[in-house]
Amino acid sequence: MNKIVEQKRSSALTDAGTDTFYACAICQSLAPCHACIITPEQTGICGNYNWHTARAVSEREPYGPFSPITKGEPLDAGRGQWRDVNEYFRKISYGRIKQVNLYSLMHAPPTACILSEAVTAVLPGCNGVMTVNRGYKGETPGGFTYGKLLEIVRGGEQTPGFIGHAVSAITQENFLKAEGGLLRLVWMPRKLKEEIGERITACARALGVPDLPAKIADETAGITEETVLPFLREKGHPALTMKPILE
Repeated sequence: MNKIVEQKRSSALTDAGTDTFYACAICQSLAPCHACIITPEQTGICGNYNWHTARAVSEREPYGPFSPITKGEPLDAGRGQWRDVNEYFRKISYGRIKQVNLYSLMHAPPTACILSEAVTAVLPGCNGVMTVNRGYKGETPGGFTYGKLLEIVRGGEQTPGFIGHAVSAITQENFLKAEGGLLRLVWMPRKLKEEIGERITACARALGVPDLPAKIADETAGITEETVLPFLREKGHPALTMKPILE
């Protein structure tokens, strides 16, 4: 199947506007407690499957890797938590995972596995997050290489402060919604910023910060929180005036 580069949004097709999500179980042999919950506004962590693809495959292959899940009662809409999604994870994890917030990094975040295209991690000293993609080989302000970040999320366990995801998720509306969304992004590799800069600009414009890419640090600004923080202050990054990300 063709790789999903960017998931198109429609006002008629949103997470709030559908009763059905899809669980992808392709990677459960690698991470038994993990499943991607694919929604109209959230692709799978490998970047290969969106809601339309999952629905089409599920209808064609009802015993295949994609299973429809009714959302059920909303338990925390701001963080992206629904009753039946929780029940699905309780079942596949034999009770180890009791709740999942699809839109949160810090509170019962989604699970991931080794196929994550990117990993986002909290940078408490900068009151924001960094996102590191698979192709980046250098060091990061969090003291992790991409490989080390992947080790943290690859097993399918929930690790508050760390999530694996598709690159396209960075500019999807509900990404880190519980923590303030895209405006929390303070560091990413320069090459990745160049690749998706136009998409970041488009999303940031809607948030009232059209010059956000210029405010996001990369390895040329620093690879420690101590060296990145002066850059963020100089540029006036919005994360510095947001509420503390660690509460």
